[in-house]
Amino acid sequence: MKAVRFHEYGDPGVLRYEDVDLPVPAAGQVRVRVAATSFNSVDGNIRGGFMQGPIPVRLPHTPGLDVAGTVDALGEGVDGLAVGDQVIGFLPMDKPGAAAEYVLAPAEVLTPAPTSVPLADAAAMPVVALTARQALFDHGKVVAGQRVLINGAGGAVGGYAVQLASGAGAHVVATASGRSSEAVKAAGAHEVIDHTTTSVTDAVTEPVDVVLNLAPVDPDALAALVTLVRPGGVLVNTTVWMPAPSDEERGVRGIDLFVRSDAEQLASLVTLVDRGELRVDVAERVPLAELPALHARAAEGAVYGKVVVVVSSAA
Repeated sequence: MKAVRFHEYGDPGVLRYEDVDLPVPAAGQVRVRVAATSFNSVDGNIRGGFMQGPIPVRLPHTPGLDVAGTVDALGEGVDGLAVGDQVIGFLPMDKPGAAAEYVLAPAEVLTPAPTSVPLADAAAMPVVALTARQALFDHGKVVAGQRVLINGAGGAVGGYAVQLASGAGAHVVATASGRSSEAVKAAGAHEVIDHTTTSVTDAVTEPVDVVLNLAPVDPDALAALVTLVRPGGVLVNTTVWMPAPSDEERGVRGIDLFVRSDAEQLASLVTLVDRGELRVDVAERVPLAELPALHARAAEGAVYGKVVVVVSSAA
């Protein structure tokens, strides 16, 4: 089969589109014929060698944490899945990923794909939609009537976070650049602050219950967001290389989120998609062979929104 792999850590030039042996599922595993994977910023960090502590991969390594595809073969002891099922999932971060024509997945990370969007587009969901859901509800405990500030709402996680928070009945204040402000409004934000022209701390004049920080801001800017949170509130931070600040005197907690695979939560998100209550946005679709070029563009800051990497033989 064809796959994109890197044999050593480094810049995007280490990625190779090459022939690889077809994997064979072990007990508890499923082989998936990949329709698509997607690009996540952590892919670049893993490739660059910056995540060797928390995510120790074995070289050569195939990136691609998201998978959308069709069950092709079952390992021993797998129940609840059948050959031909269309599935999506968030693959283990330290194992070979889905930038390949076939990938092995633990059966427990897979859930039926949404039926209302093309299978390849569903690869845009798992990592970023789970990040948004876990940040808002597992850690932020967002409920109807609360005020939620989503800092960096113009990105892929932000698009889901705005939709989910708004859908839960929260009042959503979002920061975004002018380029993405209309999309953020369309996702359900009640207020949009252009962070390129306006200070967030000046623009937010009423305290919020929850801050979700998705932006790689400097430590002072992140600390300033805590001042916007009401006593007893929470700041959830996804930029895990910079610890979340807190304010113990006012009871404001800072939580660092590291997203985890959860098929049950993913299934609930799929249900929302198929009900028309959650939109899957795909900014761009690129073929698997162009993944190295996509990594290079991302390293230059030239990738906007969610990019799906389509495996043409299985799309």
